[in-house]
Amino acid sequence: MTIKFLLGTVAGLGLAAAPAFATTNWDLSSEYPAGSLQGQTADFFAKAVAEKTGGEVEITVHHGAALGYKSVDNFDAVGDGALAARSTFVFWTGIDPIFQLSSLPFLAPTADDVHALYELAKPDYEKVLEDNNQILLLATPWPSSGLWGNKAFTTLEDLKGVKVRTYDVASTETMKGAGAFPIQISWADVPAQLSTNAIDAVLTSPNGGVGVQMWELQSNFTNVNYASSLQAIHLNMDAWDDLTEAQQAEVKEAAAEAEDFGWGLLADATAKDFDTMRAHGMTVTEEIPAEFSAALTKAAQPFIDQWVKDTGERATKIMDAYEAR
Repeated sequence: MTIKFLLGTVAGLGLAAAPAFATTNWDLSSEYPAGSLQGQTADFFAKAVAEKTGGEVEITVHHGAALGYKSVDNFDAVGDGALAARSTFVFWTGIDPIFQLSSLPFLAPTADDVHALYELAKPDYEKVLEDNNQILLLATPWPSSGLWGNKAFTTLEDLKGVKVRTYDVASTETMKGAGAFPIQISWADVPAQLSTNAIDAVLTSPNGGVGVQMWELQSNFTNVNYASSLQAIHLNMDAWDDLTEAQQAEVKEAAAEAEDFGWGLLADATAKDFDTMRAHGMTVTEEIPAEFSAALTKAAQPFIDQWVKDTGERATKIMDAYEAR
């Protein structure tokens, strides 16, 4: 039997038309809606990856916790390979205290401050993720958190006994120190907890609340400028290792562009969100009295001091470099 005959037979069976490469498909899960800053960033990243790899790597983004995973599940789910990739609010303090940095209260009041902290801590973030079978692809900020409620919060008396949704240890301890009754719950559970009056108020960014139309359950937003926390897109290391070197370079390039895109969204996001809130009948308090700001900062300081002590040399090095800019 000749080689020419064999090739003709293969072509006749349709096998010669097989693709030159196998497409890699990743599911990227997110707890937040598609219209949020982080949802937009995840979609931008997925599109950029598909374009740069020529379709060799395809990412399907699942918004609104559609796959059933909440933020608390994400680190282990990605590390274990249950999820290939995840866009996650960075609060992995149970894994390593270094991840608390971006959520430390009142430490970074401007976008430039937030970015400086991220760049200083990025090597530490990457190392912890690598030690847990993951790779940090990118991180982008949330607008600074404020208080959603059915009244404005401009004094400590306004917070006294109020059941406030918090999202990490720092916010829980700060709200407790300010006289509130903090309840730490996942973002996906916030609407249900509000609708049943299990909580009275929510500590989150303007964009987070706008994304779920919080005006249907709350009438006021107070911009306390609490902290501009980070959202990371992280990938299972085995999934990363399955890529060719060329694909890895293309994914990194897409991640860098998506990160720039996400940081760029921050500039006008808060003003736009305030306009949206007002258009839906909400009262927005853009600035709080200096004495209230000072009181909140004082309530947060014991936690910051303890964080530096617990985190050790890494924290001291970052904080010294941050203050010396």
